[in-house]
Amino acid sequence: MLLSSIVKNLGFELVQGDLNIEVKAVAFDSREVVPHSVFVAVSGFTVDGHNFIPKAIAQGAAVIVVEKDVEVTEEVTVLKVKDTRDALALLSSNFYGTPTDKMNMIGITGTNGKTSISYFMKSILEHARKNVGIIGTIGTMIGGELKKNKNTTPESLYLQEIFAEMVKSNVSDCVMEVSSHALSLKRVAYSRFNTGIFTNLTPDHLELHKNMEEYFEAKAMLFDLTTDYNIINADDPYGRRLIDKVQHYETKLITYGIDNKADVYATDIRYSIDSTIFVAHTPAGHIEIKVNLPGKIYVLNSLASIACAYSSGIDLEIIKDGIQAVEGIKGRMEVVYKDDDSLVIVDFAHTEDSLEKALTILRPYAKGRIILVFGVYAAAGKLGHDKRSSMGKVAAQHADFSVVTSDNPKDQDPDAIIADIIASMEEAGGTYKAIVDRKEAIEYALSISRKDDIVLITGKGHETSQVIGKTEIPFNEAEIVNDFKKRQLLNNG
Repeated sequence: MLLSSIVKNLGFELVQGDLNIEVKAVAFDSREVVPHSVFVAVSGFTVDGHNFIPKAIAQGAAVIVVEKDVEVTEEVTVLKVKDTRDALALLSSNFYGTPTDKMNMIGITGTNGKTSISYFMKSILEHARKNVGIIGTIGTMIGGELKKNKNTTPESLYLQEIFAEMVKSNVSDCVMEVSSHALSLKRVAYSRFNTGIFTNLTPDHLELHKNMEEYFEAKAMLFDLTTDYNIINADDPYGRRLIDKVQHYETKLITYGIDNKADVYATDIRYSIDSTIFVAHTPAGHIEIKVNLPGKIYVLNSLASIACAYSSGIDLEIIKDGIQAVEGIKGRMEVVYKDDDSLVIVDFAHTEDSLEKALTILRPYAKGRIILVFGVYAAAGKLGHDKRSSMGKVAAQHADFSVVTSDNPKDQDPDAIIADIIASMEEAGGTYKAIVDRKEAIEYALSISRKDDIVLITGKGHETSQVIGKTEIPFNEAEIVNDFKKRQLLNNG
C-alpha cells in the first residue's frame, strides 16, 4: 500500500522524504518494526516512542511519524503531526481499509454491565442469524474462537487489525466493550459505531481521569462516534446527564430503565436466587422474559440489550429467545459450587457500587451468613486509599463476615492495601479476618462456612490469573473452590 493512501485525511508536515513509497506495516512498538514499516513515535506515560526512532530505523522502518522536533539523518520519510496517538488511530484505520465501515458496530460503555450486555447481544444477534464478533473483557471472539486481549479495548493498531480480521471472516455485527481508557487514549478514534450503549457510572479508573467529571466526559466520547442510535440508562444520574447532552444529536436516542420514564422499561419483576422474570415493554410491544441471572442490575442490562435489538428491527420473540438462551456468564454471579448445605458464588464486582449490588442481591436469599472474600486493586495515593476505604465500608455494612485479601496487587504492597481496607471496616463495625494469600483466604472462608451460608468471592470473576509484582500466576477460583470441597468431603468420610 502506498504511504499516500495511508495518510489520507491526516494533517501533517512532510519534514523529509517521499509519500509515494510502498508501506508494508504500521507499528508503534519498535520491537514490532519490519522492513518498509511506518513507525509512529507515541509519547506514553512511562515510555516515549521518540527515543526508539534509531532502533526502528535500524530494523527497517521507512517512515517515521513524530509529534516532536527530532533530527533524523537517515534517508527515511519523516512526518510531523500534532498528536501521534491520534495519528496512529487514523493510520491504522486507513491501513486496514476502514473496516468498521463494513460491519454493524455496537459499542458498550459504562462502569458496570458491559460484559453481560455483550453476552446478551451476542445471543440475540445469533438467534437472528447474524455472524457476531465480540471484543471485551473476556477477550476477542471471531467465529467461535476466543483470544485473550491485553486490555478490554486493545490499542488502535491492534484493534483495527481485529476489525479487519472480522470483516475477512464475514462478521456482520461486532459487539464491543469500549473502556474509558480506550476513549481517552484514542484507541477507538476513527472507528464508526452504529449504536452506542451507556450503562452507568460509578467511581473507578480515577487514577487516569482524576475525578468523576473527567471520567464522565471520557465515557461520553463514544456517543460522538455513533451514527444510528444512542441507548442510555435513564435510571443512572450520569445517564440522565448524557441524555440531556445527546438528545439534540442527529443520532436517534432510545432510553431504558425501571424507576424512571423510558422508551424501553420493565414491569412485574419477580426475583429469585438464580434468575429474574419480568415484562419488557418497547415501542414495538411487550413480552415476558426470563433472565438466568439474579438481581435488578441484570434486568437493566437485559433492557439495554432489548433496546439495542429493537433498534435493529429484531422481533421480540427472537429477543426473548436470545436472552433466555444465556444460561450464565463467566464470573458474573457465577455459582461455582452448590450442594444441600452451601452455595459458593464468584463475581467480578471490583467497585464500591458493584460490590454493594452483589451483596444486596444475595441478602434476601441468605438463610445463614454471607461470607465475603474480597481485595481491592487501586492506584497508589489518595484515589487508591479512597477506593479501598469505600469498599471496606460496603463490606462492613452488607456482609456478615469478610475475609480481606489480595486482588491483583501488582507492584503495590498488599499489606498496605489490606490495612486501608480493614481500617474502614473497623470504623464501620465490620467483622473480618485478613489473609494476604488469596488462595488461603478462599479456603479459610470455605472452612468456616456452615449450613445455609453463602460464600461470595469478588474482584476477579472470569480471570484465571493473579498478578503479583510483575509476575502473572495461574489462579482459577472455581478450581480452588471445587478442589477444597472435594478434599473436605474426603476428610469427612
